[in-house]
Amino acid sequence: MDTVIVLFNRDLRLHDHPALAAACERARTVVPLFVLDPAVPTGRRTSFLLDSLTDLRAGLREKGADLFVRHGDTVAETVRLARQVAAGAVFTSADVSSLARRREQRLAAERIGLRLFPGVTVVPPGQLRPAGGDHYRIFTPYWRAWTQTERRALAPVPAQITVPDDLEPGKIPHAARWGAIPGGETHARERMRTWIGAHLDDYSDRHDDLAGDRTSKLSPYLRFGCLSPLELAGHGNEPFIRQLCWRDFHHQVAFAFPEIARADYRPRGHRWRDDSDATQAWAAGQTGVPIVDAGMRQLLAEGWMHNRARMITASYLVKHLRVDWRAGAAHFFELLLDGEVANNSGNWQWIAGTGNDTRPNRTFNPIRQAKRFDPGGAYVRRYIPELADVPAALIHEPWRADRPIPGYPPPFSL
Repeated sequence: MDTVIVLFNRDLRLHDHPALAAACERARTVVPLFVLDPAVPTGRRTSFLLDSLTDLRAGLREKGADLFVRHGDTVAETVRLARQVAAGAVFTSADVSSLARRREQRLAAERIGLRLFPGVTVVPPGQLRPAGGDHYRIFTPYWRAWTQTERRALAPVPAQITVPDDLEPGKIPHAARWGAIPGGETHARERMRTWIGAHLDDYSDRHDDLAGDRTSKLSPYLRFGCLSPLELAGHGNEPFIRQLCWRDFHHQVAFAFPEIARADYRPRGHRWRDDSDATQAWAAGQTGVPIVDAGMRQLLAEGWMHNRARMITASYLVKHLRVDWRAGAAHFFELLLDGEVANNSGNWQWIAGTGNDTRPNRTFNPIRQAKRFDPGGAYVRRYIPELADVPAALIHEPWRADRPIPGYPPPFSL
């Protein structure tokens, strides 16, 4: 084959990139392409995305190639470039969202030799199927099947990549940095090595410590494909790998149920409250419940939230304030650096009792959770300066103090 376009989407890396490796093996020239498509929602992740594209371009240039950036509709721009370079095929990583699958269908209809490759998950979403079903609906049986599945070999990093002559690379725009985590494969691999060396061994015991902040913070890099989930799974221990399996689980659910961001996976007749005041107080970290407000303020400040805090804050919105999970999922999706459809919507539906939780009435009591996972109140004090001087005995229940806390609201009442 003379020329192949490699269309990057959620796979912004050189290590273990099956589509790129296959293109370099089979074609004389390869055109690495990314399309900045206004139809693809990036929320506040734009600067992280642009960091990642800049880093990918630098990596490709070290291999003698470049990242060709175009702006517009992904399919139209890919087809236009394919005709320009007389590409014989387009190679890309398969994805699960309804938007991604419509894009794949449109590309396939153009008859330009579309080929889909794995790489977004450890195990491809449609590979594991229970007897008599199209996908796993409960995690534990999926975990058993997932751990017993033979995995593909890691794809090699191409030593050299040849691109067509005189092809305009296109500009990567600049955006002001937002959030606490820089994008790109270089940062991803550095953080992976550092975190594994320092914290993997005690992950099981310490990952729920809110103030300790010992989670890997690798999920934004997985969301943009700056790290291969398959490679990461090869470094982990069972408690950590189980989290990667949860990620795969939600992806195979989303693959089977593309409406996961909009419709209840398991409708249970919930009657949600339409309360903009409650939703706004929750989003701003002004509910008067310190552990909830600390989590929401961390999200606003960093584009990130500790996983335990995500569960506490989500449960408070849907189980205490009885607000529709879709409102919370939309807020998280807008702000989280790791915000993506399968995990975000899958986790929100799990919390709401409309998803894959076998205990749909599960509720996280925010005070008990706070006292267990932030016993000294250090996490709360970090994000709520109004409570900096509140005694430890009152830090999670400041309404028990003799007088109101200046600048901090009383608990939000229904």
